[in-house]
Amino acid sequence: MHFVIVFFVIGATYRWGDWRNWKKYHPAMMYFAMGNLLYHYLCARHLLWQLVPDFSLSHSITEMMYTFIVFPATALLFLSNYPKGGMKVVFHYIQWVFIYGGTEYIFHMFGRIQYQYGWGFWWSLFFDCTMFPMLKLFSVKPLLAYLISAVLTVSWVVLFKVPVNVPIELRGP
Repeated sequence: MHFVIVFFVIGATYRWGDWRNWKKYHPAMMYFAMGNLLYHYLCARHLLWQLVPDFSLSHSITEMMYTFIVFPATALLFLSNYPKGGMKVVFHYIQWVFIYGGTEYIFHMFGRIQYQYGWGFWWSLFFDCTMFPMLKLFSVKPLLAYLISAVLTVSWVVLFKVPVNVPIELRGP
């Protein structure tokens, strides 16, 4: 399933993304990738959600496909198709939360994602509702987005008792 997502996202980005102006979106693409890398660093050996790899691929390779292909492409698609004003903006957010939430729901139904330590589908949906506005905010006010991201990150770490004070090698299984 993960390969299908990767190929679909590449095709969708080729078709609907603004590749001519990719440099305009590059910082936001890296912000998205950095967020996933930070999650895996902070939550190492205490992952709140974990993708189950396809075939014999490792979790690391699966995550790299998302970090370096799917998430940057999502940023490009989301921002390059961002509407101007009014209800179109609201529907744009709803569309992307539905895409991400729907995809994750299907993954959950087919055992392609696992939740742990109190995380679940509804937390993911809530996360998506914050992630897309943060992506837009980063594209216009990156320093403010970094500040809010830091506050949100600390909040998630505290709420889900991520043992960041314990060395990674001493954390659970």
